[in-house]
Amino acid sequence: MLGIILGMTALITVLSVMNGFQREVRTRILSVASHVQVTGEENILHGWQSMETEVLKNPKVQAVAPFVQEQGLLSYSGVVRGAIIRGVLPGAEDKVADIGKHMKVGQFADLKPGEFGIALGVDLARTLRVTVGDKVVLIAPQGQVTPAGVVPRLKQFTVIGVFEVGHYEFDSGLAVIHLADAQKLYQLGDAVSGVRLKLNDLMDAPQVSYELSRSLNANAFITDWTRQNANYFRAIDIEKRMMFIILTLIIAVAAFNIVSALVMVVTDKQSDIAILRTLGATPASIMKIFIVQGTVIGVTGTILGLIGGVTLALNVDTVVKFIEHVFTIQILSREVYYISELPTDLQMNDVAVIAVMAFALTLLATLYPSFRASRTKPAEALRYE
Repeated sequence: MLGIILGMTALITVLSVMNGFQREVRTRILSVASHVQVTGEENILHGWQSMETEVLKNPKVQAVAPFVQEQGLLSYSGVVRGAIIRGVLPGAEDKVADIGKHMKVGQFADLKPGEFGIALGVDLARTLRVTVGDKVVLIAPQGQVTPAGVVPRLKQFTVIGVFEVGHYEFDSGLAVIHLADAQKLYQLGDAVSGVRLKLNDLMDAPQVSYELSRSLNANAFITDWTRQNANYFRAIDIEKRMMFIILTLIIAVAAFNIVSALVMVVTDKQSDIAILRTLGATPASIMKIFIVQGTVIGVTGTILGLIGGVTLALNVDTVVKFIEHVFTIQILSREVYYISELPTDLQMNDVAVIAVMAFALTLLATLYPSFRASRTKPAEALRYE
């Protein structure tokens, strides 16, 4: 019974923590990325306003924002770093992403057309050693033809803020400028790279992508967050499945203990079983006795395991803080991990699957000992009594 309790408690808690990490990673990625992205052919989309009107006809689309996305080099005081340059309209971007909410210094609304302001990820700003008010040079890879040859385009930008979304890819390699400034720098005119969409339910992204691919008339490439970050979530899913299999073995060992315990009981009670048979008990009734015994162990262990697992999963952060306080350690150091606390997401589907699996294993474990007990022959069992 204790084996079943410990196995279920560990399994529910671990899966809840992994669900929490998956939710946390997804939230941080989608705070900068979009649910669905429509990109023009060769990264150029003309007439994005008409595209916006057409996309908003889908009832699942909540908001649309245009963007320009190109590569560039940022230079300051001899330090040069490559970055993804994203041109946005701050008002529209706030409706599809949460960069404004993650500004550590400065205001996202300070990005204004013609002022050539720039907001940097916290790690990118730290690498360049810049702060708000400093001026960085943005070097666009598209060259400009002059009598002296092809010269890269340079433009000085003023740092208006620093953001931190908690995801290294964005914090170390993303720079945000105003859409109009990006169009001027990359000579796009009125064109943009594409539009970014926010949906009412992010889980509808694959379906919406498919619907838009059939309804949009423009030549455009449509992708969603599940494909853009497939490797992250595929890795988490694989780890979750492997942990489920590994921890299920704990419950399987407990079920095997039920088999061995009932076999020992059957061996010890051979004479009692034989007497019951001589009094008229049928093999089926003898089998039911031991099935009930094993089932009681399984049901009790399952119920207590559910209580323990759910309780621990809901209070894992408190338990971790207590352990850190007692042993004066830090399990997830802020200097190493972006997620310094154990997030949990208790999903009732997981709890139900674990409960059914545990009960099924314990029920199966009772079948062999019960069948063995029902096959006891009274004459042989009582021969030496």
